[in-house]
Order: sequence, then structure tokens, then C-alpha cells
Amino acid sequence: MDEATIAGVAAWAVLAVNALAGAFAGWRWWIVQPSDAAWPLLRAGQGLAFIQALVAGGLFASGYAPEDGLYWLYALLPVAIGLIAEQLRVASAEQVLENRGLADAQAVGTLPEAAQRSVVLAIMRREIGVMALAALVVAFLALRAALIV
Repeated sequence: MDEATIAGVAAWAVLAVNALAGAFAGWRWWIVQPSDAAWPLLRAGQGLAFIQALVAGGLFASGYAPEDGLYWLYALLPVAIGLIAEQLRVASAEQVLENRGLADAQAVGTLPEAAQRSVVLAIMRREIGVMALAALVVAFLALRAALIV
């Protein structure tokens, strides 16, 4: 298998998994229904993006020169997007607590059960929304990488 094929397969795999994860998580965000199934898909997309970055590093070290130097950006940027998304996910949970005047997660336990569920749902919805958007951005970047290798 030549280097361009390896780069292309990695990019298409990242595209497929992140597009599926982003679409599914986005749909669950839209209908306000948390889903345990969304998280493994989102994590698989992040893992494949990391593998793609490793593949790109190996290709670079072997002397591979894609037709467009932007390939390197499109292959490596998804890892940064994933890291930023994780930080935004944490911040979104803190924002929900702050918006409701709660000092920390332990303060949620002092609320009535219905209010606790409301807070947890709001946090989960924000988290899945952030991660769905990140997965869709990564899918777009992977598409760009796949088209220029």
C-alpha cells in the first residue's frame, strides 16, 4: 500500500466515524434525549483522529509529500479540536451550575429530585452538543484531508 493510500484510508475512516458520531449525538441533542450510545461513538471518533495524527507523523517521517501541504493541517488539527472540545465540555457543565446559582456538583444533591434531574439533563445536553459539534468539525477536516492526499 502506498503512502497516499494509507493517508486516504485514515482520513476516510476519521470522516466516517466522526460524521456518524456527530450526526447521532447532534440528533440526540436536538430531541433532548441523552444517549449512552453516543459517547462510545464520539470517543471512537477521537481515537481515530489521534491514530490519523500518528499515521500522518509516520508518513512525514518517511518523507511523504502530499500534493497539498495543507494535508498536514487537516490531519493534525482534529486532535487539537478534540482537546478544545473536552475543555469546552467541562466548562459547559460549570456554566449550567453557575447559571442556576449552584456552587458545585454537591449543591445539586440538595435540590429536590425533579430539579436535580433538570440540572443533570441540562449538563448532559450541553456536553453532548459540544461534542457533536466537535465531531462534525473533525469530519469536515477529515474530508478535506481525504480529498487532497
